[in-house]
Amino acid sequence: MSTAFETITLTAPSPHTALVTLNRPKSANAFNTLMAQELTQAFLAFEDERCVVLTGAGRRAFCAGADLKERDGMSDAAWAGQHAVFEAMGRAILGAPMPVIAAVNGAAFGGGCEIALLCDFIHASEDARFALTEATLGIMPGLGATQTLTRAAGARRAKQVIFTGAPFTAAEAMAWGVVNQVAPPELLLDQALETAGRIAANAPLAIRAIKRAIDGGEAKGLHEGMALELEAYNRLFPTADRREGVRAFNEKRRPDFKGE
Repeated sequence: MSTAFETITLTAPSPHTALVTLNRPKSANAFNTLMAQELTQAFLAFEDERCVVLTGAGRRAFCAGADLKERDGMSDAAWAGQHAVFEAMGRAILGAPMPVIAAVNGAAFGGGCEIALLCDFIHASEDARFALTEATLGIMPGLGATQTLTRAAGARRAKQVIFTGAPFTAAEAMAWGVVNQVAPPELLLDQALETAGRIAANAPLAIRAIKRAIDGGEAKGLHEGMALELEAYNRLFPTADRREGVRAFNEKRRPDFKGE
C-alpha cells in the first residue's frame, strides 16, 4: 500500500482494512488543494480493501474544513477551480464501494464535518465537536451537508445547525442520529478499527451489495428499494462466498471469504 503522500498517511492496520489519516495537525488537519487531491487519489485507488477508516492526526481536530489561509484573497475563478478539486474529493469518498468509517477525534468543522458525513457512519470521541459554519463566512455547505445531515438528523435539525453555524457535541450528534458510537478519546481509533475488522471479516461481495442497496434505495419508494435489494441478493447466492459461508457455519468455523 503506497504511503507516498504529503498531507495524508495511508496504512493497513489489519487485513483488508485501510486507515487514512489527515495529516496536517499544525493546521488542525484543514484540507488544502493538495490534501484534496491526495484523498481523491487514495480513495480511487482502493480495490481489495473491505473497509476504510478515516481519521485525523492528533487529538485537537479531525478536520477544521477547508484551509482558509490558502483561500484568502483568491479570485472567484481560482475559488471555483479549487472547489472543483474539493468536489472530486467528496465524490471519491462518497462513491467508495466499501464501507468508510469516520473516526472523529476533536473538531470537525465546516468541510471537515461534511467529510465525516460523507462516510457511511461515524465514531466520535467524547470531546469531539461538530459545526457547519459556512453561513458565517458568506457561503453554504458545498460538500453535501444540506443532503447528508438532513438524511441523518431530519430537515428541521439540519436547518437549525446550518442556519446558525453553532457547534454541537458528540453526545448531541449521537442523540440526533449523526454519530453511531461515542468513545473516550484514547479508545476511539481502537473501537473504530475493531468495527472495521468485523466488517472486513464478512463477505466483501455481500457488504458492497448491501451498501449499494441501502444507498440506492434511500431515494426510492419502498417497493423500488426492495426490488433493488432482491436484484442484488440474486447476484450473491451463486457465489463461492455464499457456499463458503454456509459450509463454515455447518463446520462450526470462521468462514474464509475470497470475494468470489
